[in-house]
Amino acid sequence: MTLPNLITFGRLVLVPVILVLIGQGAWGAALAVFLVAGASDALDGFLAKRFGLQSELGAILDPLADKALLVSVFVALTAAGALPAWLLAVVIGRDLAVLGAIGLARLGGRRLAIRPLRIGKLGTAAQIGLATLVLAGRAGDWPVEGPVLVACWLVAGTSLLSLVAYAQVWREGAAAGGRP
Repeated sequence: MTLPNLITFGRLVLVPVILVLIGQGAWGAALAVFLVAGASDALDGFLAKRFGLQSELGAILDPLADKALLVSVFVALTAAGALPAWLLAVVIGRDLAVLGAIGLARLGGRRLAIRPLRIGKLGTAAQIGLATLVLAGRAGDWPVEGPVLVACWLVAGTSLLSLVAYAQVWREGAAAGGRP
C-alpha cells in the first residue's frame, strides 16, 4: 500500500469522527477535522502525482473517500438543520443518477470511461466551500445565512449541470459502443 493510499484511508477514518462532532454540535472541532480531511485529499493527490505513486487502489479509494466525506457531511448538516433537505436530495440524486448510468451501461455490456469533468470538479469545490462555510459559521456563531443560500444554489446548479454533462458522456459512450 502506497503512502497516498494510506493518507486516503485516513480520510475515510475521519468521516465518522466528523459526523460525531457535528452530531454533538462541536462545530469548531468538526471544522478542524473537515479541514484536515480536505488537506489530506490535496496531499495524497500531490504525492501520488509528484512521486509516481498512482495505483489502481488509489484510483478507486480516493474518489470513494471524497464522496463518503462530502455526502456524509451533507447528510449530517441537513440533519442538524444547517442545510436544506432539497439540496441534499439534489446532491445525492445526481450521484445516484451517475452511478445508475454506469451500472446500466455495464449491465448492457458497455464499459464507460467516466472521467472527472470540469463542471464536476467545480461542483465538488462548491460543496467543499459550502460545508466549510456552514461549519465555520456555526463554529464562530456568525450570521452566514445569505452566503449559505447563495452557495446552496451554486451547489445545486453545478450538480445539475454536471449531471447533464455526464448524461452527454453516457450518450456519446452508448453511440460509440461504450467508449466515449
